[in-house]
Amino acid sequence: MMRALFAAFLSCLIAMPAVAQGLQALLQAEAEEVLSPGRRTVGPVLGGLVDAAPDGLESFLEAWRDKRVWRRADGMFFVADEAEDDRLDLIDVETGAPAGQGAEDEFEQSKPNGGVRREIASALVAFQLSSPDRARRVAALDAVARDMEAEQLAPLMASIDGEEDGALRARKARLANMLVASHGETTQARIEAIARLGGETDLQARAVLNRILTVEEGVAVALPEGENIARVLVPGEDMSVTDAYAQLVDAGLAQARIGRDDIVAALVENMEGDRVGGVARAELDDEYMRRRAYEALAARGVVPPFVSEIEMGRAVASHAFYTVYDEADAEVTAAAEAALAESESAVAISQGIDLGLDALSLASIFFLAAIGLAITFGVMGVINMAHGEFIMMGAYTGYVVQQIVPDYTLSILIALPLAFAVTFAAGVAMERLVIRWLYHRPLETLLATFGISIALQQIAKNVFGTQARPLTSPGWLDGAWVVNDVIAISYIRIAIFVLALVFLGLTLLILNRTRLGLEVRAVTQNPGMAASMGIDPDRINMLTFGLGSGIAGIAGVAIGLYAKVTSEMGADYIVQSFMTVVVGGVGNVWGTLAGATLIGGMQKGIEWLNPSNTLAAQTYMILFIILFIQFRPRGIVAPKGRAAGD
Repeated sequence: MMRALFAAFLSCLIAMPAVAQGLQALLQAEAEEVLSPGRRTVGPVLGGLVDAAPDGLESFLEAWRDKRVWRRADGMFFVADEAEDDRLDLIDVETGAPAGQGAEDEFEQSKPNGGVRREIASALVAFQLSSPDRARRVAALDAVARDMEAEQLAPLMASIDGEEDGALRARKARLANMLVASHGETTQARIEAIARLGGETDLQARAVLNRILTVEEGVAVALPEGENIARVLVPGEDMSVTDAYAQLVDAGLAQARIGRDDIVAALVENMEGDRVGGVARAELDDEYMRRRAYEALAARGVVPPFVSEIEMGRAVASHAFYTVYDEADAEVTAAAEAALAESESAVAISQGIDLGLDALSLASIFFLAAIGLAITFGVMGVINMAHGEFIMMGAYTGYVVQQIVPDYTLSILIALPLAFAVTFAAGVAMERLVIRWLYHRPLETLLATFGISIALQQIAKNVFGTQARPLTSPGWLDGAWVVNDVIAISYIRIAIFVLALVFLGLTLLILNRTRLGLEVRAVTQNPGMAASMGIDPDRINMLTFGLGSGIAGIAGVAIGLYAKVTSEMGADYIVQSFMTVVVGGVGNVWGTLAGATLIGGMQKGIEWLNPSNTLAAQTYMILFIILFIQFRPRGIVAPKGRAAGD
């Protein structure tokens, strides 16, 4: 009975797994390799450590990679940092706890080279992919994305199922697909992975496809068999004959052509007394004589002969020039070409959408800047050259409010109506004091408002200085809405676009659904008849000018969030505002919207065609507008009433 119990106990002991070794014991078992690791021999050591996964392994691998691992004379390993007086601050490799100090001369440092550190980094990535710390998993995925090595595929695939974070799981699956496309074990697996990359606008996905399609130039007597030929090059079409011959020379298939320096060097080397090749030294100043002397040496076989143009052409014609894929599998490269073509089409579409969004954003800025001018210029026929300064006043109003109210969201909400009130009052004052005396005198009005604009600029310089002032957007407007690697638009521009839509709606509501709007339209179409109906044209002109100026102030707050706030900022928008109003149709809100859209789209389109010269874009745009108004002088939406008569 006792024997039976002993046998059963012994069998249980045999069946029990071996007690896991600690990190220190594992390191001492491979002490020499840890201390002096080699690029080809460190792999098994790293594999054993990762498989055992002892406590403290991750921190140890980081320290080993950073050359912070030291071995004491008794064989114990420590992580250590150099201290004063040639001493080391020791850290236990297993617990990470301080382990006192030691004299540096009692320790030997592990100094892995660059190749070994890359191996350690790969092992560390594999270990960190399943780390409970999300930040470490993100860092590991960043490392995988940078290197895209075949060894990273297996640990990456193994970590996907256990990943609880949805975003990280999707990123892991995406990186795994890219790794399969580059390093998959079977052709079919690679083709399927490549097909999933087709149509992607992501830079990394396109980089994977481009790496698969990398080529090298080749030249031979005939096209090589068994090679994955990418393209056959035709000298004279795909490359010059001279470049083709140079490629033959580099490949050792033709003799190098003799240049002027080669001739001089050969003549100096073969000089016999005061003659070379039968030509006297005194005659060698002449290029023809130098060539003659060289030909004499070539005839004797002393130097290589000249290669004539005919011989060069024959040599090029007798060889095949081509590019060959680095990837040997033709099915894989064909799939990559198809996928890359889809991606390039998607990129082209995305670029068009991105350009359209940029144009729409610029159009919304022009619309905001011009809508107030459309009201004053269209309804009253006043050429207000100080309109840009009302925009500037609105921007500075926002700046002053932010100095008082530090909450950027609240300050913007306060600044918008306050900017309207300030510029409305300034517009009313300007109309009462100056404009009302200059109706139907456009030249005097232009000169007067131009003088007012200069005065307002100088006042702003005296009050705020010449330095640009910050008008800071709220934190929730930071960043951009990113659709993909091509399409992105900042949240500030989106906010300006939304504000432009809001003002479009408010302006239409005021003009079409309020008594003020009814009276404005009545004065616009027939001021005499409106006066006979009890409407005061002077009062309507004052309110209209104030309304246009107030809208310009609100536009200044919006533009100030996007552009610099200076005393001259209005000058940057006055020309575009007038062009917008004239092209769209004077006195018409829908015309202003159409004009802003046309000008914004044109400017962005010209900048896209000539991105290095924005001044040229504005010049071309002005020339187009001059031609446009020759054929449609009243603008896109022709005005009616008094403005049409004017």
